[in-house]
Amino acid sequence: MLRSEKRSLARFLLIYLLSTFLLFSLAAWMFYSSAKHHLLNRQQEVLKYRSEQLKSTLRALHQSNAKELVYPNDPVVKSAIYDVEKKYIFGSLQPPQSLEYRDEERLYDVAKIEPYYLGAAYLLVSKTIDHAPVAQLQKNILLFMIGAGIFFTILGFYLGRLFIAPMRESIERMNHFIQDTTHELNTPISTILTNIEMIETFGNREEQSEELKRIEIASKTLSRIYDDLTYLNLNHQYHRQIVRLDMSRLVEERMVYFSAMAKAKGLHTVLDIDPQVYVEMDRNDAFRLVDNLISNAIKYNKPNGRLEVGLDNKGFRVKDTGVGIRKEDMDTIMQRFKRADKSEGGFGIGLDIVSQVVKSYGFELGIASQEHKGTEVSVRWKKA
Repeated sequence: MLRSEKRSLARFLLIYLLSTFLLFSLAAWMFYSSAKHHLLNRQQEVLKYRSEQLKSTLRALHQSNAKELVYPNDPVVKSAIYDVEKKYIFGSLQPPQSLEYRDEERLYDVAKIEPYYLGAAYLLVSKTIDHAPVAQLQKNILLFMIGAGIFFTILGFYLGRLFIAPMRESIERMNHFIQDTTHELNTPISTILTNIEMIETFGNREEQSEELKRIEIASKTLSRIYDDLTYLNLNHQYHRQIVRLDMSRLVEERMVYFSAMAKAKGLHTVLDIDPQVYVEMDRNDAFRLVDNLISNAIKYNKPNGRLEVGLDNKGFRVKDTGVGIRKEDMDTIMQRFKRADKSEGGFGIGLDIVSQVVKSYGFELGIASQEHKGTEVSVRWKKA
C-alpha cells in the first residue's frame, strides 16, 4: 500500500472511528443512566416494602399489653422513629441531622405513621446501596463497547479499503502506463544517444551545430526520465551491489554529462569537490541521487543563474538561485508526483527518488529554501 493510500485510509478510519465512538459513548451513557436509575428504583421499592412491614410490627407492639417493648430490628434495613415534631425517639439507625438527610452510599425512605404508634409520627428506614448490580452493569457496557469497537474497527478498515479502491485503481493504471511508456522509450532513447556519441567520436566536435546540441540535451533529459521511471517501477525488485565508490570522480562525470544543459540555460557553475571522497553504496543509486539533485537545480534555476555543487567527506550538496520552494510546500515536497512549481515540466518524482535512496542508506537529507531566491539540498553521509 502506497504512502498516500495509507494516509487516506488512516484519515478515514480516524474520522469514522471517532464519530462512531462519540455516538456509542453518548448512547452508552444514556443507557447506563437509565439502567442505573432503574436498579436504584428497584432497591427503593424494596426499602418501601420493608417500611410497611416495620409499620405493621410497630402497630402490633402498640396494641400488645407487654410490659417491656423491644424495638424491631431488621437484618436488611436500619430504621428510626420520630415524634410529630420530627425529633428522634429511638431506632437502630444512628440519628441523622434531619429526616431530609441524604448521602451517596445509602437509600432513605420516610413514612408517616397514622395513627401514632408508640408516640411515633414518622418512620425513617435506610439501607446501604447494593453496588454489585451497578458494577455488573458497568462491566457489561464496557465489554459491549470493546466488542463494538473491535467490530466497527474491522468494518471501518473494510469500508476504508473500499473507499480508497478507486485511488488504488487510478494509481495502478498510472503505473501500468509508466511501465508501458518506459518500455517503449527504451529503444529510441538508446538509439539516439548511441548515434550522438558516434557523431561526437568521429565528427569534428567544434563544427557541431546548435541543433545537434539541442538534440543531445533533449536525449539526455529523456534518458534521465527513463531511468527514474524504471527505478520507481523496479525499486522493490532492485538488487543493490554495494561497493566503495569514488564519489569525487562520479560527481565530476555527471557534471560533464549535465554541462550542455547548464550551458543552454546560461548558468554559472561553481564546483567545490574534494578529491578521493569514497562512499559505500550502489553505483546506480549514486547516479540517481546526484543526477536528480543536479537536474532539479538546473531545471528550476533562473536563466543566467548560479549553480553550486559541493562534495566532501561530510556529504554532497547542490545549491541554485532559482524559484525556491514555498513554506507551505516544504512538508510535502518529498512526496511522489508533488511539484511546487507547475510552470516547469516533470513528473514530480525526483525528490521522491532522492528520499528513497537516502533512506536506504541511512543518510540525512536537508532542504533549505527561500521563495524566489533559491534552494540548497544537502545529503550527509551516514556517520561511522
